[in-house]
Order: sequence, then structure tokens, then C-alpha cells
Amino acid sequence: MITLGIEGTAHTLGVGVVDSEKKVLSNVIDMYRPPEGGLHPREAANHHSDVVASVICKAAEEAGITLNDVDLISFSMGPGLGPCLRVAATAARSLSSRLGIPIMGVNHCVAHIEIGNATTGCSDPTLLYASGGNTQVIAYSDGRYRIFGETQDVGIGNMLDKLGRELGLGFYAGPTIEKLAKEGDKLLDLPYSVKGMDVAFSGIMTAALVLKKKGCRLEDIAYSIQETSFSMLTEVTERAMAHIGKDEVLLGGGVAQNQRLQEMIRVMAEDRGAEMFVPARRLCIDNGAMIAWLGNIMYNSGVRMGIEDTAIIQRFRTDEVEVTWR
Repeated sequence: MITLGIEGTAHTLGVGVVDSEKKVLSNVIDMYRPPEGGLHPREAANHHSDVVASVICKAAEEAGITLNDVDLISFSMGPGLGPCLRVAATAARSLSSRLGIPIMGVNHCVAHIEIGNATTGCSDPTLLYASGGNTQVIAYSDGRYRIFGETQDVGIGNMLDKLGRELGLGFYAGPTIEKLAKEGDKLLDLPYSVKGMDVAFSGIMTAALVLKKKGCRLEDIAYSIQETSFSMLTEVTERAMAHIGKDEVLLGGGVAQNQRLQEMIRVMAEDRGAEMFVPARRLCIDNGAMIAWLGNIMYNSGVRMGIEDTAIIQRFRTDEVEVTWR
């Protein structure tokens, strides 16, 4: 079965094509980059509207298929920014109606889990999901993916991007902060905000800006931000693994590409006799292939949707999804 997936939760409009053998046939991404300031939902949605048709055509071309070869349309139903979600949903409904094929709305966070399961070889991991809009520690239990810990304010990716903007590093600042951190050598005092199994990042960002006003080097600020926030994530991930008895940990989301975060989680896992898994870079960031794959396995497990069932859900919780395919 050939599934075409459309991702549109935030800054990325992605279209991917997969088959039932876990093969990613194409995975095309077009990311909105604001000329200045942060991400505005309506401007991002306008970008998605402008490029969605061409990205769909490019994904089909790279997959070596025509749209008539597609058996199922899948799209990101949520969570995400309403205007962006509506673009992906509208495109998916239009294709489903035009081609006369089924449609499947999927949870973006669960899609990160399942593309990791499908492509890395892990079987029952604890997922550290670290992205712009979300930061959660997730694992499967009793028919659902349960959230064992999460951010109480902003996602770690959003924190890094907002901090980068304030420090003059530009938007989508995570890679720039990672590069600067490699040149830092002084661990500055920042709030370590772990509250039970949850974390909070806004206080860290505020404290980092105070350090900048005091004249601290950007390199040391970047180094300290990573060491502190990633240590928090490692702590709650390890505690979740111990609580539920998992010996695999999977990283997902755009921040999962960070080499220092991977190193910290890897050392923690090895100390526990566990194993760490990370999908390929293009499957860590928001992408259409993961949306297509989750739609594929949901459909094959018996889930069915009509157009009337495809309303977007901006606050679509990971643990609201009934996992019928395990």
C-alpha cells in the first residue's frame, strides 16, 4: 500500500511517500523562515498554501509514482498551530476526494515515535521527544502512549529559538547555539528546573539573558544552556526508564539532532545497560514520511475515517490516541 503523508503543524510543510514495507520512497520538506522576528502562524500558513501543491508533486516525482498510485492520504491532525494545520488538512481532504481514496488524520507526536520504531530497529522504547513546540517523555503502556513527563511551559526548541533571537543569533537558533557551545568552557549558574517528572525552561532563558547583560561570553552561555537543559532532560528520561522498566530509549524531534544531547542520553543508557536509538536527521525533524507511516499502520490496524472525522485538533495530546496497531 502506498501512503502519501502531509505534515503542516508549524514551520514545516512536508510531504512524504511510504509503502507498507517501511520504505521511505520520498520525503520533501519546505520550511518557512521568517525574514525577521519569530514564527507568525498566519504567515507560516500562507507559505504552506503557496508551496503545498508543488511539494506534493515533487514528492510523487521523487517516489517514482503518480498520484493515481496512492492508496491512502494521511495528514497531521494536531497538535500544532491552527492556521498551519488547516492547510495540511485541506490539502489532504482535497486529494482524498479527488482521487477517491481513504484519508487518515494522525497525531504528530505519535508519528515521531512510530517512524523511529520503524527505521531504527527498536521495539519498545522510552521516547524523549524534544522539539520546538513539544518536550515530552513518552512510553507505551496499556493500549496508549503515556506521557511520563513534559514541559510545564515551552518546548526546549522554542526556548532555544527565543533565546537565540534575543542574543542576536537569528531564528531557528538551535544549530548556532550548538556550534557556539563547543567553544564554551565555563559552566555558568542557571536554574535547574526539574519538578517531579516535569521540566520548565522559561526561567533558564531569562537567567541566560541576565548573564549576557553582565558581559558573559556567548560561547559560555550557549555551553551552559545546553549542559543545564539537557541534563534536566536526561534526568527525567532516566527516571521514566527506571519506573517502567524499559531498556531502550529513542530520541525524536528536531532538537534530537543535537550531538551533545545524544551524547548525554547515550552515556545514561549505557550506564543502565540500555540502548539508544536516533532516526536519520530528515526523520527527526518534522516531515511527511512519518505522517504517512503512521497513517499506513493505523489504516492496516482497522482504523477508518471519513472527511467528517478530519477536523484539526490544536491541542491533540499524545495519550489521547488509542494505539490499535500494537
